[in-house]
Amino acid sequence: MKPKFTVSGRIARPVPEVFEAVAAPAILSEYFTTGGAKGRLETGAVVTWDFHDFPGAFPVHVVEAVKDRHILLRWGGDKEAVLPDEEGEHRTLVTLAFETLDDGRTLVQITEEGWADTPEGLKASYSNCEGWTGMLAAMKVWLEHGVKLRQGFYK
Repeated sequence: MKPKFTVSGRIARPVPEVFEAVAAPAILSEYFTTGGAKGRLETGAVVTWDFHDFPGAFPVHVVEAVKDRHILLRWGGDKEAVLPDEEGEHRTLVTLAFETLDDGRTLVQITEEGWADTPEGLKASYSNCEGWTGMLAAMKVWLEHGVKLRQGFYK
């Protein structure tokens, strides 16, 4: 069985605001991509995400973005840990889904898959699971309280 995970969190903001916090590079850079994000997450775009605590800009390929519903991304990984995708590239598939809850909050679910069923693949999936969980927590405190949770967290 190939490694795959889903993490989720509830944010006390409406779906359009939460979706925009992921799609818009200026907002994403406030709470997650501490080295900056370049490019809006739109279908077919290739954007970059950079992190001060993990230097180096990462290319992020936007497979599909449907406003206020979901964003599908592909990004690279170690050839020993990530299986080749349909284009022959070693990239995982990330699905970010946004749902309005009855109380007006937004449920964000993030699923990532595409790792090899190897010790390297399992280790890489755990690392990314930690990263996406941190992203959700950072987004929640930024959108609800204006706090930059990642600042100084990793280094």
